[in-house]
Amino acid sequence: MASVALIAIQIVIYVLWPPPETTGDFFALLIADPLRGLLALDLLYVISNLLAYLLYFALAAALWQVSRSAVVVALAFGVLGMAAYMASPRPVEMLALARAYQDADPVAQVALLATGDGMLATWRGTAFDVYYFFNLVTLLIFAVLMYRSTVFTRATAIWALVAAALMAVPSNFGTVGVVFALASLLPWAVFASLVARGLDRLST
Repeated sequence: MASVALIAIQIVIYVLWPPPETTGDFFALLIADPLRGLLALDLLYVISNLLAYLLYFALAAALWQVSRSAVVVALAFGVLGMAAYMASPRPVEMLALARAYQDADPVAQVALLATGDGMLATWRGTAFDVYYFFNLVTLLIFAVLMYRSTVFTRATAIWALVAAALMAVPSNFGTVGVVFALASLLPWAVFASLVARGLDRLST
């Protein structure tokens, strides 16, 4: 449920303060308002993904008896996907570059901007896409297992399938990707809430 709350906060932040488009604009924001700059660089999303990672482990435990081999495969994709994501965001590095940029001479500023461009490209690069597709596979497997389970309702499995389908287009695929990414947040939030209810019933 904390993950769902963070999703709502991230949406509000995105709507009120859209992220900058250029490295120079990111540096300016990080210098003027470091917290907003870090949030624009997905700092909350890192925390949200760590919570989702724990959710996968809880699902693995709850679905272990349905199919151990499928749970192992789902966790393998989930672990690799999360590891790929954690290697992609660069909020701390960008903050350090912005501070160096502020005090640098014009020649050094050009080099720091180029370094920042590389950081942003890594942030939304190959590792990010791997995270997206691997999490899609993880959700698909868990959805099938939940459909066969007595712990979770079929509605939970369906919402997982919808969230997985909308993750088929990563958010770095232009406008279409952004639309799919935003659209996937609602079914993910419903799915996570239903999973919480199922786990609560299981614990009692």
